[in-house]
Amino acid sequence: MSFNRVVCFVRSHEFARGLVEVQEEVKEEGVGHVAMRNLFSLETSSMETITVEKKSRKRHIRESADRLELSKKVEERAEFRKKQNSDNLTHPPEFIVRPRGQTVWEGKTVKLHCTVSGWPKPRIAWYKNNVVIDEKAHPDKYTAESNYNMHSLEIKSCDFLDTAQYRVSALNIKGESSSVATVVIKKHYVVPHLSVSLLDGFCSEHGVTFETAIIDSFEVAFGREGETLSLGCTVIVYPTVKRYQPDVLWYRNGKALAESKWVHTHWSGEKATLTLIHLNKEDEGLYTLRVNTKSGFQSYSAYVFVRDEEVELEGVPVAPLDVRCHDANKDYVVVTWKQPAVEGSSSILGYFIDRCEVGHHHWAQCNDTPVKYARFPVTGLIEGRSYTFRVRAINRAGVSRPSRASDPVTAIDPHDRAPGPSAPFTGMIKFTEEDATVGVVPGEPTDLVVTEATKNYVVLAWSPPAQRGHEGVVYLVEKCVAGSECWQRANTGMPVKSPRFALFDLAEGKSYSFRVRCCNSAGMSEASSATGDITVGDMLDLPAAPGPAVATRNTDTSVVVSWGASKDVKHLVGYYINYTVAGSDVWTPANNKPVKGTRFVCHGLNTGDSCVFRVKAVNAAGYSHSSLESEAVVVKAGIAIPGVPSGVHLMEAARDYMVLAWREPAVTGGADIRGYFVDYRTVKGGVEGQWHELNPKAVTCTSYKAENLKENLFYQFQVRAINMAGVSEASLPSAALECKEWTIAKPGAPHDLHVLEVRDSSLVLLWEPPTFDGRTPVNGFYVDIKEAVAGEDWKGVHEKATKLKYMKVNGLIAGRSYVFRVRAQNLAGVGKTSAVLGPVLALTMPGTHEIILDVDDDGVISMIFECSEMAEGSEFIWSKNYKTLTDTSRLTIVTEGGKSRAIFNAPSLEDLGIFSCEVTNTVGVSASYTLTEAGLKRLLDISHEHKFPIIPFKTQMAMELLEKGRVRFWTQVEKFTTGCHVDYVFNDAIVENGEKYQMNFDKNSGIIEMFMDSLAVTDEGTFTFNLVDGKAKGSTSLVLIGEGPHFVDYLGFQVTPECNVLLKATVRFYNSKLSKKDAGVYEVKLKDARGKDKSMFNLTEAGTATPLLSNSSTEISVKSTEHGIVLYSLITYHMEDLQVGWLHKEAKIAHSDRVQCGVTGEQLWLKVNEPTEKDKGKYTINICDGKDGVKRFCDLSGQDRARVVGGLPDVVTIQEGKSLNLTGNVWGDPAPEVTWMKNDRELVSDERYALKFEHGKFASITIAAVTTTDSGKYALLVKNKYGTEAGEFTVSVYIPEEEKKKDSLPQCMMVNREQEIKICCGEVLVRILPVHHVYTDVLNLNDEPGKNHGLLSICLCQHWDKQLGVSPFRRIIVSYSTVVVAWFVVCVCRCKDVWSNQEMVDFSVCCFQLLLSYLLQHYCGLNFRNTLY
Repeated sequence: MSFNRVVCFVRSHEFARGLVEVQEEVKEEGVGHVAMRNLFSLETSSMETITVEKKSRKRHIRESADRLELSKKVEERAEFRKKQNSDNLTHPPEFIVRPRGQTVWEGKTVKLHCTVSGWPKPRIAWYKNNVVIDEKAHPDKYTAESNYNMHSLEIKSCDFLDTAQYRVSALNIKGESSSVATVVIKKHYVVPHLSVSLLDGFCSEHGVTFETAIIDSFEVAFGREGETLSLGCTVIVYPTVKRYQPDVLWYRNGKALAESKWVHTHWSGEKATLTLIHLNKEDEGLYTLRVNTKSGFQSYSAYVFVRDEEVELEGVPVAPLDVRCHDANKDYVVVTWKQPAVEGSSSILGYFIDRCEVGHHHWAQCNDTPVKYARFPVTGLIEGRSYTFRVRAINRAGVSRPSRASDPVTAIDPHDRAPGPSAPFTGMIKFTEEDATVGVVPGEPTDLVVTEATKNYVVLAWSPPAQRGHEGVVYLVEKCVAGSECWQRANTGMPVKSPRFALFDLAEGKSYSFRVRCCNSAGMSEASSATGDITVGDMLDLPAAPGPAVATRNTDTSVVVSWGASKDVKHLVGYYINYTVAGSDVWTPANNKPVKGTRFVCHGLNTGDSCVFRVKAVNAAGYSHSSLESEAVVVKAGIAIPGVPSGVHLMEAARDYMVLAWREPAVTGGADIRGYFVDYRTVKGGVEGQWHELNPKAVTCTSYKAENLKENLFYQFQVRAINMAGVSEASLPSAALECKEWTIAKPGAPHDLHVLEVRDSSLVLLWEPPTFDGRTPVNGFYVDIKEAVAGEDWKGVHEKATKLKYMKVNGLIAGRSYVFRVRAQNLAGVGKTSAVLGPVLALTMPGTHEIILDVDDDGVISMIFECSEMAEGSEFIWSKNYKTLTDTSRLTIVTEGGKSRAIFNAPSLEDLGIFSCEVTNTVGVSASYTLTEAGLKRLLDISHEHKFPIIPFKTQMAMELLEKGRVRFWTQVEKFTTGCHVDYVFNDAIVENGEKYQMNFDKNSGIIEMFMDSLAVTDEGTFTFNLVDGKAKGSTSLVLIGEGPHFVDYLGFQVTPECNVLLKATVRFYNSKLSKKDAGVYEVKLKDARGKDKSMFNLTEAGTATPLLSNSSTEISVKSTEHGIVLYSLITYHMEDLQVGWLHKEAKIAHSDRVQCGVTGEQLWLKVNEPTEKDKGKYTINICDGKDGVKRFCDLSGQDRARVVGGLPDVVTIQEGKSLNLTGNVWGDPAPEVTWMKNDRELVSDERYALKFEHGKFASITIAAVTTTDSGKYALLVKNKYGTEAGEFTVSVYIPEEEKKKDSLPQCMMVNREQEIKICCGEVLVRILPVHHVYTDVLNLNDEPGKNHGLLSICLCQHWDKQLGVSPFRRIIVSYSTVVVAWFVVCVCRCKDVWSNQEMVDFSVCCFQLLLSYLLQHYCGLNFRNTLY
């Protein structure tokens, strides 16, 4: 009977489950179940009746459900028709779905949802404890959304204070409806006596109320990947209780941070510190420090930005971030990540996923083809092993750095990962036996679905079969192309152990269906139900572009950017914000970690930059298009309402009015104060009345005359300031002031004190005179000053009273603060002191500019003032003598952006004075300039030069006679531009380049030339070069007059001391080719109406021909050329039969290639090329016409041409970074001029090159820390009047790393007789070098000036020709200046321990052979090269 009861219980339980259509998996079977079924076969008939009853019961339930559904449709249709009636079209709001109350932990996010119907569409408002919630004022706390009658309120980072009743109200013209939901926020810790603690903060445990303050807090921080960043705050908890420590917690984006290898926290009792080790972009976010005490909590938050590490290759993307692992199984895991903010120079083509087994350091790439989706299934894992993953992005420029590795994940069955709680006892008894499932074929898998589908892969998921045995199963996946019946195995390579599988290598665009089988040792199951046709392609679309970006000012370094959310986006990851400076194409990411909100504060901007912003959304599929760009916004502090005025006091009183004054607010709110409002109230017997407004229109100054008051009544006054952002709070009320007439003889107090032009040592103080003058007018003011330090006394700035209303205070000390006051005086004496102004810090603010005077190219004089701190609404206010300029006849003001220009219309003495400029809506930005009479005169002179510029000439036009009668007209311009143009003019007619005239203008040197083949009689006249360079002009002329008489000085008159009038003129007779045929008597006649006169000149042999010839030649002059010297004499009258002879030491000079003489035009010359000591002595030139002659002399004894006599090497090879110092010995009499050249360009002594010339003999050049740019051809150029010479050498700078590379090269060619390869004689001789290695070392034998320097260049050629039997040292070439033996000693000392005895002998013999070869070449002229074997 007991068995019967058990079976009946089981059957009844199965029957009950069938009624409710619940499918339950039977995991185990009873012992002997088959036998018991046969034993109790009598129950079969009763089971059949039950089965019939079961089917009829199901049919009854289905029919009831159909009837209910039909009735619901009828009611909905009736309700719809009712609403279609025009009378019932509008209806009040109605909650379809009401918000539900929620209870969550602290720090979580709560979202309340509701659905409201109504027509017209109702307006929705959310309330917290009956106080309306303004989500725009608190965007970081609340987010309200409304879409298609569905409304939600999101409460972020909930804390205990968010515990409240939240009410949503819907309102339209038909009525209002509301619904309430309660939100409870639970703390993570338990506070005793919670009700008392929350009400008043009192902690009964310690008997005190804790007060917490966070000071020295961290600001917005910026770090770079790989760096370490620390955040810290000082926390003060009062009172201090022994052995009590508050809970100090750190949060990132609302999530508590725990200690890890990346995050370290420290609490010292006063200082809370968070250290982020090896920053990564995952660390970017809002960091919050929260201090919990028994009486409540205090928190502080600031954002941390993490910039990308510098990329190794330009244009590659930056690393992805936030790599995570999901859905891990025995051999399968899904890896996800977030796309980086910067794609690089081109779009990202895809991503590579790498894996590394925990405990190893080898990373293996998981995919051969880059995947576009930020999600990838990794298969082929080994069960039981743990892995970490990383991701790399790739574009056309290359592959990015890898991301931070993910947390380790273990390949294991999810059921074995974390066993769940035991199932409760159900009353069912199950019998089991060992190996009951051995040999059982598994059942078919169920619930086969496609979880992911992209163009790269398809992911399948299914449920394991109910019957699978203890030994486990593996799965076989099959695929079939749509439209065919051919099924193929998909996982032929490896069996699948997890109920997940990713299929790759599917044809994009084709449709497939899939099914799964499972098998074990007993056999294979039937195939599961096939999926529908799945088209291979991306199932997830790219997000839509966000709404337009809107940027608003926030602080001096940040801007608030908001945008519209992307519509219909699935699986949104977040948004990236980019910005650029207006006018630039370079976009910079504002965040490197996606944000999910639609508002973000972009920090780290440069003050004053005009920035444009745009936003793009991102999900697993990729990036959206960028949003519409925002309007350009200037980075500067936003505008707020001003602070409170202070110091309301009485300045003057009468029977029915009082004059009040006050100090302006210390904080203007980022905008100019536009005015003030004054309120008053009466005070009677100590009872204060109601406040009333005095002035409906704001007053712009800090004083006000309150009229229509009652005599002998007491009043109180308060003041409010206004700017463009709004009206401030009221100031503190003044004392009770009595309205009665003053009878004081002395003046009242000055008011409206303010300062301008604050600098390190000076400032300008301005004030307004008192409103009450006393009995007599005010005739002066006194200014007092003192340091803003306790105990300091007031000091007068000046002794005599000033009548001005401003004063420049000098002598301040930078960094100190001062206070000021002003007193007025009249005939009765000095009156009350003004309100104290200050403290004012004497400090020149960064970026301060002064007024600059400018004269433009048109000669216009102006004053320019710039401001780099322009705010919205800022204006430039120009003043003269600190009175605002209203007369525009003298100055024209032009303002563009942050620059204002005051242009003088007609500068004159009326413009003398102090000109100042102040920028409104800034922190005292101002400057001044005093224009004096001397300064005005100087400006007018500069203006005239700019209006009428003149091109300066280095030399005026000159003429040269060249060989073969050619004529050269030339000049040199000192300053010009590339646009300079020249007109060549002859006798007022422009000549062109052609056969007769050839012109050239070298714009590098400024030399202008015009050539003519010869001069003719028709060329007599004026040659002019007219230059035009923009507005500048210049002209130079030369007059050529041919044969015949001409006036040098035209006829004029002169009054003598005897009062006689003297007519005077100068006439010149000129003949460039004087000959015997010109001999004769020349006569000049002068006549007028009163008479005539004449003068005669005898130009014959008997007259003045010989003296004329002798006086026409000049003394011999000497000039040097690059080839030698030239001796010459200029002769004015050159006869055709003139004989010229040159003598040296009284001996006639023979014509040769080295010594030549001749006549060119008016010049008689002798050229001596390459002069030597033998060319010294006395030179004579005989000029004779056949009868008489003239001799000219020149003595060159004791004089020498400039030469470089030694000290310089031919080649210098020096290591980079070393210092090069070379000294050349020069000679010449007179002392030569020295010039150093590099690559044919002159060097100038500066920080790079130290050039010296000492004692007229030693020229040195020093280059500190040479670089490869110092390599080149150098020359020491010496020059005096007797010659020019250049000592040339080559400098080669090498890098040691490159030399090592050269050493590693293989040996190469043999060296023939005509090749020379030089290396150092130092340590490099320790080894045999290949022939292509070159190294030269310059050693100074004596560093004293004037001593000889030596250079040893040794060529070591490696040659292993055994047939020739020559040594590896095949040729050794020594080039030196004096001491060869010293070099031989140096080499032997260095190499004695390395070379063999035979090599030492060979080297010694070679050195002495080279010495002999050098002497033969130098003194005997033998070929040096052919002797070196």
